[in-house]
Amino acid sequence: MSLLEAVLVALAGVAAGTINTVVGSGTLITFPTLLAFGVPPVTANVSNTIGLVPGSVTGAVGYRRELSGQRGRVLRLASASALGGLVGGLMLLWQPGAFEVVVPALILLGLVLVVAGPRISAWVARRHESTGGLPANGAWWVWPLMFACGVYGGYFGAAQGVLMMAVLGIGLDETLQRLNGLKNVLAALVNGVSGLLFAIVADVDWLIVALIGSGAIVGGLLGASIGRRLPAPVLRGFIVAVGLVALVALLR
Repeated sequence: MSLLEAVLVALAGVAAGTINTVVGSGTLITFPTLLAFGVPPVTANVSNTIGLVPGSVTGAVGYRRELSGQRGRVLRLASASALGGLVGGLMLLWQPGAFEVVVPALILLGLVLVVAGPRISAWVARRHESTGGLPANGAWWVWPLMFACGVYGGYFGAAQGVLMMAVLGIGLDETLQRLNGLKNVLAALVNGVSGLLFAIVADVDWLIVALIGSGAIVGGLLGASIGRRLPAPVLRGFIVAVGLVALVALLR
């Protein structure tokens, strides 16, 4: 890898870390960049997953104020995300091409859920009024759907944050910013677990990991600073915009 390519990969890591913290679709920047420089797809995917972990962690730390009082939710949903990330990573190693057909459909579903989230959340809340509203840790189906998001994230991860925010926004009675903080922790777990698996058994390019990781740390801090200041409608619109870009890129 030339010096120019190394610089561009690091800059892609900055952009990916920023976008992952605000929404979650940074893989669509780093992954195509690595492919353009001739990195084999599976090596690019696993190296990218490991490299983005530090950015996910710094993004979660940047949202620590919004995470206040959510310890129970984090602990409950962390098991879903960690287990899903492990399963998704194993699926990538076992069958690399299995999800290519359904990935665009999953992203489109996530966008629909994000847009319809407020109305669906209100409907879910009305359904639970007789029992005192939604449980503090969310509707019963949040855990299995977050597990499914973890499987997807461990396998590829593009726009996993869009899918996570859709599920959390509908199944939890909480502000969008606090949900974004929760999403950052869960995404860090998914990437961390699958990344650990890849580090042990997969063909990892550690130079790429170092370049993306260093950039993602900076991006995670930038994303937390930017994302925490966005009003809920703006954040929701940004989620949809990034998701649409991800959808178009994957379809092409």
